[in-house]
Amino acid sequence: MQKVDSPVKKTELRRSLLKIRQYMTVPEWRGKSDRISSQLQTSVIFKQATTILAYFSFRQEPDLSALFSDYQRRWGFPRCVGKSLFWHLWQPDDMLQMGNYGIAEPHPEAPIINSAEVDLILVPSVACDHQGYRLGYGGGYYDRLLSSPTWAKIPTIGIVFDFAYLSQLPIDNWDKPLQGVVTETVVY
Repeated sequence: MQKVDSPVKKTELRRSLLKIRQYMTVPEWRGKSDRISSQLQTSVIFKQATTILAYFSFRQEPDLSALFSDYQRRWGFPRCVGKSLFWHLWQPDDMLQMGNYGIAEPHPEAPIINSAEVDLILVPSVACDHQGYRLGYGGGYYDRLLSSPTWAKIPTIGIVFDFAYLSQLPIDNWDKPLQGVVTETVVY
């Protein structure tokens, strides 16, 4: 796929969508998040997964925490270390700590999850498009992860609200499409 845009347009789009997300009321955010969780639970790929990598909601990202008490699954969450994500096993009674970006993270001593154990990655996104491309926060953490040969073959689902599911996003040569997208009304 060709590069169709410059970083400036990505920055403007990211800023605009984050502002829309920020202005959602808490009841609206909670309701939409719950609908996204319900959509995920009905998807075939989620039903078949036993080890799922997820994220803790930050700055009104869709909140998937309603799913995390499902003890039939193993849940992994990231820690940002340098320019990489390290994935740790987490259960609802485990301690969390604040990471460098103010995002909740598992304790560094929590068991590591290796790529070979993972069935599905739920990817936090500012936006996703109909081709599966994702607009992230600009740090490149997920771009680097999903470009790595050991992680690239694991199914991925971008998680966004309907207003951030767009027909086409600006992309760069390093962007990799996700295998799916889930919003409060769509499972792509």
